[in-house]
Amino acid sequence: MEKIEHATVRTNGINMHVASVGDGPDTVLFIHGFPELWYSWRHQMLSLAALGYRAIAPDLRGYGGTDAPPRVESYTAFHVVGDLVGMLDALGIGRVFVVGHDWGAIMAWHLCLVRPDRVKALVNTSVAWFPRNPERKPVESMRATFGDDYYVCRFQEPGVAEEDFAKADIAKLIQLFLTGRDPSPPIVPKDVGISGLIKLLDQQQVELPSWLTDDDISYYATQFSRTGFTGGFNYYRCLDLNWELSAPWTGARIEVPVKFIVGDLDLTYHFPGVKEYIHDGGFKKAVPNLEDVVVMEGVAHFLQQEKPQEVTAHIHDFIKKFSSP
Repeated sequence: MEKIEHATVRTNGINMHVASVGDGPDTVLFIHGFPELWYSWRHQMLSLAALGYRAIAPDLRGYGGTDAPPRVESYTAFHVVGDLVGMLDALGIGRVFVVGHDWGAIMAWHLCLVRPDRVKALVNTSVAWFPRNPERKPVESMRATFGDDYYVCRFQEPGVAEEDFAKADIAKLIQLFLTGRDPSPPIVPKDVGISGLIKLLDQQQVELPSWLTDDDISYYATQFSRTGFTGGFNYYRCLDLNWELSAPWTGARIEVPVKFIVGDLDLTYHFPGVKEYIHDGGFKKAVPNLEDVVVMEGVAHFLQQEKPQEVTAHIHDFIKKFSSP
């Protein structure tokens, strides 16, 4: 870990914390999700640097060492893509390989949608690309499918989720997220809340899995104790705004070469209709250069931490086809 360097880059009106390692001719940009940080990619960064790549992983806006603008509306996919493009410009990097997970996967899809000229190839994990539905906003669709207690719906009103999370021990909260293996849709009853779910976790005396250490939990907890979770919640609060702003790209396809990886215990893989969409041709239609889909057996949502060597191998096997000689 001491090999990883840290810098602050000015981009798109904010200061962005960027972790980096390696000095190869090709750069791999790693984009994290919720509730995560650059740190989620620590294993892949070190391994790919050893294989001759330059690996960079920022904290996205609202997370860790990166600025957190106060307005909810400042967390759209277009703001984040602007941050990433500006960061690459500031670092003197042209085209990159991109690897995303969770919300980072959503940002990676949008980067490929609006700036494919900056992307050599994409390895995305957990969240597939779904074409924009011009008839219905995403939060409305989720509420209709899962109800008001669905976690995305619970995160919508500013201040409410923050108040609930503030009641919880942050280290236990991070453990709850990272070690979850229930692929059913996350439901958070209003009268229970996240803090109530953590009390249930305490009663079960759940031990950390072998791939997650107390030091790992401590790193996340220290950062989120300082920043809070508002930045991360604001990505969810901009779902409908992203939908509005992306209207000009209705019907547009992702044209860069893509490999997609998901765990078969990932909750995103079990949303209604997702398996059929991924495997029965819908995904390939929206992403015509989708070259490979990998479903990792017995693996849950945070696959890059749960199975670091396997995920690194999947990334390298794909990007080496497009790498500089």
